[in-house]
Amino acid sequence: MIMLAVAFLLGMILCLLFGVPYIDFLRKHMIGQYVKDCAPEAHAKKQGTPTTGGVFIIIAVILGSVIALAMAQRLNTGAFIILLTLLFYTFAGFQDDYIKLKGKGNDGLTPRGKLLRQIAIALLPILYLMMTKTNASDVYFGQYVLHLGWFYPAFAVFVITGASNAYNLTDGLDGLAASTGIFAFIACAIISLFSGCPEGAIISACVAGALAGFLKYNKPKAEVFMGDTGSLAIGGLLGTVAVMGKFEILLVLIAGVFVIETLSVIIQVTSFKTTGKRVFKMAPIHHHFELCNWSEKKVVCVFAIVSAILSAVSIILYFFLNRGIL
Repeated sequence: MIMLAVAFLLGMILCLLFGVPYIDFLRKHMIGQYVKDCAPEAHAKKQGTPTTGGVFIIIAVILGSVIALAMAQRLNTGAFIILLTLLFYTFAGFQDDYIKLKGKGNDGLTPRGKLLRQIAIALLPILYLMMTKTNASDVYFGQYVLHLGWFYPAFAVFVITGASNAYNLTDGLDGLAASTGIFAFIACAIISLFSGCPEGAIISACVAGALAGFLKYNKPKAEVFMGDTGSLAIGGLLGTVAVMGKFEILLVLIAGVFVIETLSVIIQVTSFKTTGKRVFKMAPIHHHFELCNWSEKKVVCVFAIVSAILSAVSIILYFFLNRGIL
């Protein structure tokens, strides 16, 4: 547990340090966000806010994780696979942001192109897991085991790419993705530690710290956005840690806020295409609450509290299930 605290502090301090020069660089080179026309009117003032802030988050996570892993003598192949997956997702997200900035709009990678990249990257930790663990195709929920066999790779790809896209959808308000992500990764760190994946635990703790540091620059009114560079990568890492730690099902609860955000989009699109009516005023659901006259700060605070509660419940549930209480 001490190394988790060390990793958290390393991630936070490094992110705070790297943020200042990187944001100055973005401002000097006029690298700013373009706001979608369909976004709530209040978002127009965010036009031009520096984006791709995920770059310094990921640098802080990788550097902080390597230091913490080395101190804990856990700098092994599994740790490198997790960090390499994070790096590849960062490249994919940065490519998406770069195309948007170059085109001065919000049209980045095509949905198909983005998904294919996500799937290809997700195969890295999955193949590693299949080659190194005899029970890799088993899915656990406490003492209950589901044997998926050859169906497991498809399931794991769904978990990792789903987490990546869900976190990406959540990144729509100042501080929302960062604040909710802190609690989700703290839960992942604790569960990974006790599930036999200390590498995932240390890296998760470092991510939680980096997100806490990033909040200084991303809280309302944001000085910088993480962009797809950060959200795709951090979401992909969330799914990767769950797969490597074998708590894929529990991730639904840990990432409950991100799941709800995704479901709101699916429900909205399905309802509009089948009935011509919208269930929500706008999707993802955080925009719905904005249009219900909730302030941006209120939405972020409420969602962060919900994430904290779900994360705490997931930790408690994990210990109850593994001790046979449930």
